[in-house]
Amino acid sequence: MSEFLRSYKGTRPKLGERVMVDPTSVVIGDVDLADDVSIWPLVAIRGDVNNVVIGCRSNIQDGSVLHVTHQSAHNPEGFPLIIGEDVTVGHKAMLHGCTVGNRVLVGMGSIVLDGAIIEDDVMIGAGSLVPPGKRLESGYLYLGSPVKQVRELTAAEIAGLTYSSNNYVKWKDEYLSGEDR
Repeated sequence: MSEFLRSYKGTRPKLGERVMVDPTSVVIGDVDLADDVSIWPLVAIRGDVNNVVIGCRSNIQDGSVLHVTHQSAHNPEGFPLIIGEDVTVGHKAMLHGCTVGNRVLVGMGSIVLDGAIIEDDVMIGAGSLVPPGKRLESGYLYLGSPVKQVRELTAAEIAGLTYSSNNYVKWKDEYLSGEDR
């Protein structure tokens, strides 16, 4: 296993088909990266005290930090980090022990905290803070610190969520081919 893919207490990251993890990133422990996931430069994903699952065609962009919450008497299950399919996590986002549905955009520099649930087809604007336990309803744009529901997404914006993930799959494939751009 590569030095940027590290085991923790005997548990190693699992990679699906055609996964790209940039060698400047680190992925530790109980982390499951599904097919066509891309992990871009300087990302830290730490599945040490709970598990991390990232669904097909999702991309985690440069400088993002992904972590989990441990199990305790106060919180017997802890909070794993579950990210659905076709999710775009923008540069320098922080996701901690939350659940993100399918076709979601987490804007650059956003923070999503423990127990938050982001339903399918959601856009979170850059620099937003999703507080612990907050649920973001499907089909809306959220913005602010803490986030507030701003408006319904247009059909074009919803289509753009899949367009974004498809672009990142294409770019990931170009990087994996080893050809200079």
